[in-house]
This record gives sequence, structure tokens and C-alpha cells, in this order.
Amino acid sequence: MPGTPPRPERIEHDSLGPVRVPADRLWGAQTQRALEHFAYGTEAMPPAVVRALAQVKIAAARANAELGLLPAALAGLIERAAAEVAAGSLDDHFPLKIWQSGSGTQTNMNVNEVVANRAAQLAGAEPGRKDPVHPNDHVNLGQSTNDAFPTAMHMAAVQALEGRLLPALDALAQALGAKAEAFADIVKTGRTHLQDAVPLTLGQEFSGYAAQVADAALGIHAALEALYAVPLGGTAVGTGLGAHPQFAGLAVDQLCVLTGRPFVPAPNCFALMAAHDGLVAASGAVRTAAVALMKIANDVRWLGSGPRCGLGELRLPANEPGSSIMPGKVNPTQCEALTMACAYALGLDAGLAVAGSQGNFELNVYKPLLIHNLLAMAEALAGAVDGFTRLCVAGLEADRERIAAAVDKSLMLVTALVPAIGYDMAARVALLAHARGSTLREACLELGCLDAARFDALMDPAAMAGPGR
Repeated sequence: MPGTPPRPERIEHDSLGPVRVPADRLWGAQTQRALEHFAYGTEAMPPAVVRALAQVKIAAARANAELGLLPAALAGLIERAAAEVAAGSLDDHFPLKIWQSGSGTQTNMNVNEVVANRAAQLAGAEPGRKDPVHPNDHVNLGQSTNDAFPTAMHMAAVQALEGRLLPALDALAQALGAKAEAFADIVKTGRTHLQDAVPLTLGQEFSGYAAQVADAALGIHAALEALYAVPLGGTAVGTGLGAHPQFAGLAVDQLCVLTGRPFVPAPNCFALMAAHDGLVAASGAVRTAAVALMKIANDVRWLGSGPRCGLGELRLPANEPGSSIMPGKVNPTQCEALTMACAYALGLDAGLAVAGSQGNFELNVYKPLLIHNLLAMAEALAGAVDGFTRLCVAGLEADRERIAAAVDKSLMLVTALVPAIGYDMAARVALLAHARGSTLREACLELGCLDAARFDALMDPAAMAGPGR
């Protein structure tokens, strides 16, 4: 823009030479190069990954100080600076997208550089001089991107699943369970192949939804176990070259202290750096949840379709006007939002599975995409599930009169007559009733297969709902 003064800059250096960096930013030369070389896309590196990496730096500084490899004063500066990053106070200094080196090197160095420069400020020095704290020699001591970044991936994934998605699923399962109890006495027409089927209760139908969500949550819980193992200490290829033999144990112990979660050193670092099967499995568990949620949300909006010309068995909360042209229209918006989140999650899972298959020899080089997709899946589903629970399920009501009227008209109640008159005669009754537009009772009397008293004794829709009631 004409007349705008140039932005103040400072000169930082990396192994390739000098780089101009905005003076008011704490990142360094390697981050600046990445900004220039990967200047596209909108998919930012998730802040959760950056903050987890900052916790890795704190844990590493504590471990290296305990081992006598890092002066206590420098370890203290690193911890103070990294704690600000972990708390989100310096988020503006992490501008990179996921489009970068497949190991996440640029983001690891972004963290190293910001921590080093912030530590310099805390020590009363100017950023950019790598003094008193060096981003590689001190902040990255005992680590490689190849073990630090996947460790942060696991930490961020556990936080998203345990802290966001699982609580949302648990709340939904409870809300659906409460509706199952409230609707336990409502006998309704079952549907298979989108056609009328034998009766069940609306409570039984909702108990199935609650069980689906609870089972999906159990699957995610099971997948977490593999994510508690982290490869910190494996350094470049899994051998631990450049790290003290005791570094991994001490650093991972500190991660447990920092996060309150039961992380453990990976029993085999080679596997967790060259491949990410644990993340693929976790994504698969989230995908299963998305599949279940898609079914449930679609059922709810179908059951609430109408209000006069659809199924209309459920009354959905009216949260907002549904049309810019049709006055009074109300749409199942929470159902739609959830199904879109499910579709989004299914697509992200497919991309994640491809990324997980791209481990070559000692390193998978799709790490930023892997963790971006898993975190995006968890966040989208958690938010949509929360809205669906609070703004839809909690306010669902059953239209008892409409449900009862549909049961009375159902031809599949004829199934109750099969033990008395046989399958073939029962089929004749149903077909005759359908052709004549009459009731099953009238058809039975016309065919002479049952008298009125016997028909009335056999035809009890509530009893047909079975022992599961």
C-alpha cells in the first residue's frame, strides 16, 4: 500500500544463510523459509500440536537438566518460555500450515525458535542471536523432529478424544437413554426396508440408538491405549542416537506430570516413527462413531418429518426459522449439521488411511496431514454431537396420537395371526385388506379364518413388542 512504511525486520541465520524475519515475531529463519516456500492452503497446523510440542520441550529440558546435560538456568528459561507456548499465549507466532515437510520439521523448528527467542527475552537479551538459548543445541536437545513430532501427535490426539469427543458421546448416550425410558410405553410400527414391519416400542428404538453411541465410545476408549505409547527418545530413526540412554524414561515421566495422562515410552520406536497404525486405528474408531451418528441423526429427522405430510412421529425442537420464502417452516437443522459433520469425518478418515499407508523405511512422511485430519474429525463431531444432544434430543417429544394411528393401520400386525391361521392364510388376509382398503379384522371375517372374538384376543400390538419391553 503506497505510503505504508516498511515493516521492521531483523536478520536471523540457519545452515543455509541469513533470512529476514519480521522484528515483532519470535520465529526464526527456518520458520520464515517455510512461510515463503509453502505459501498456500488454509489448513493451519493445529494449535493443539504446537502446544503439545511445547510440553515436549519442557519435559526434555527437565530430563536433560536432571541428567546434567543442560545447565539448570537454561532449562529454567526453556521451561518458562515453553510454558507460555503450551498455554496458548504465543499462538500468533505459529503461522505455518500443515503443508510442509512430511515429518513436521518446520513446525518443530517453529517451536524451537519461538521458545529460544522468548527465552532470550526472558533473560533480557534480544531475540535472533541464539543466545543464551539455542533452538537446536538446547531446546531440541536429545530430540529429533522424527520422535518429538509424533509424540506431540499422540498427545494432541489423546487430548481431543478424551477431552472433547468422548464426553460429547457420553452425554448423547445418556440423553438417548433417558428418551428410551420416557418412550418405553409407546408402541409404534417398526420399519424394515423402509416398509411397515411388526411393532416395537419407541423406547426400544431409542435404546438401540443409545447402545450404538455407547459402543462407539467404547471403541474409541480401546483405541486410546496405543496412543499412550510415545516414541520420544528415538531421535532420527528410532535408535536413540544423540539422546542419553535414560532420556526417554525421564522425559516421558515428565509428560505424565504435565498432562496427567499415562504416557509411556514406546516399546519399539521404529514402529511408531515409521508408521502410525495407532492413529489409523483411532481414526477408524472415530469413523465408526460417525457411521453410527449418521444413522441416528437420519432416523430422527425422518421420524420428525412433516409436520403433516411426513412420518411425524417425533416433534423436533423449533430452533430457528427454516425458510427464507416459506413462512412458518422449521427444519431439522441439528440433524443436518450432525450428518454433515459425519460426512466430513468419513472423508477425513479416508485421507488419513492413505496417509497412514505412506511410511517408507524408517519414517512416515504424512505426519502433519495425519494429525490434522484426526483432530478435525474429533472437533467437528464433538461440536455437532453436543449441539444435537442439547438442541435436538433433549427436546424431542413423541406424537402419541399419530403413532397410535399408524399402528392401527399397519398390515404387518397380521404376523400375530400366523400361529393361529398359518403363514399363507395370514398373507391372504394382509393382501385382501390392502386391496380393499379394509382392516385386518374385516379381512379375517370376510375370509372366515377367524371370528371377531378370536381375532381380538390375538391382536395385541403391545404384546407383539416382545420381552424386550
